[in-house]
Amino acid sequence: MHRVNLRMDVPLLVFAPGAEFGSAKRWPTAHFAELASAIWRAHPQTQIVLLGSGKDKAMCEEIVAVAPEVRNLAGITTLGEAIALIGHAAAVVSNDSGLLHIASALNRPIVAIYGPTDPAHAPPFSDVAKSLSLRLDCSPCRQRECPLGHHHCMKNITADMVWTPLREM
Repeated sequence: MHRVNLRMDVPLLVFAPGAEFGSAKRWPTAHFAELASAIWRAHPQTQIVLLGSGKDKAMCEEIVAVAPEVRNLAGITTLGEAIALIGHAAAVVSNDSGLLHIASALNRPIVAIYGPTDPAHAPPFSDVAKSLSLRLDCSPCRQRECPLGHHHCMKNITADMVWTPLREM
């Protein structure tokens, strides 16, 4: 994709760290950064991009601050460009969000991260997909913010828990 200066001849990995519904559905930015760093150490030729709306830009900058090998395209790409990037991606890592369901519709390999929502209710339907959920006693609560204030359903999903199935993809 020339406008955002990405190479189409090397692997592209898409992260969708936003979630319009609320912060409870967002995997911590530190975990996304840790995952990106692990991937980049293992596969330094991989391009990792962050997609989302303009509302996600600052959150995505938190990831880039820790993992500078990642490109923040949140709020930069149009929806059509984001769809094209997802369609070209070797794999997608996403919270339960609209971009997750776009990746599913495009049949991309996906690791989907669920906390306050039920992965059985709206799972990815890609041929290659892994839904991660801790299925804690307090989840799925379906709340925009963690009603218990601890956000364990997302915080306790580690970068390694995501990297393991992603590596297999």
